[in-house]
Amino acid sequence: MERAGEGSGLWVFGYGSLMWNPDFPVAAARRARLDGWHRSFCMRSVHHRGTPERPGLVLALDAAPGAACEGVAFAVAAGAEAATLAALRERELVSSAYLETVLPVALAGGGTVAAVAFVIDRAHVQYCGGLAPEEQAAIIAAAAGGRGPNPEYLFNTVAHLDALGIRDGELHWLAARVRGLLGLTPAHGADTES
Repeated sequence: MERAGEGSGLWVFGYGSLMWNPDFPVAAARRARLDGWHRSFCMRSVHHRGTPERPGLVLALDAAPGAACEGVAFAVAAGAEAATLAALRERELVSSAYLETVLPVALAGGGTVAAVAFVIDRAHVQYCGGLAPEEQAAIIAAAAGGRGPNPEYLFNTVAHLDALGIRDGELHWLAARVRGLLGLTPAHGADTES
């Protein structure tokens, strides 16, 4: 396995907004899979997609036996590793609900890299795993924060999963339900499939 920071450079695993807004210099991007974790709206957002008074929901990696999360592994441009880590820590660790870790990520086409990934701290007050899908949809439809409306975050994530050919039934259902709650038409029919 190639190691992050050892010869192969720094790799970062994106599964939510990092897929469509990495905001760091990228040398390469590869579709990738992380085993033992699933993408879940299990973190209350009080900064980026919600407020302390009206929290939104954002995605986090939540551990689950037998699960797998499809996303994107980014190779950080040479020379930008330290600045990238600093920027990611400022962005992702704003409330300490994420834990920065390095995990083995399988690259599409073969090979495995050790990639920085931000996973949920289940002991943190913002952790909210197990919310019913209907409750998630209602929260997302009504929330907005410093980086914009919560529905935008969901819709952008689903659009980028679609572009990558990644099917995530839970997120596609949520996108369709939130569109319904907001009175919006389905996006190219992509959100309506189960």
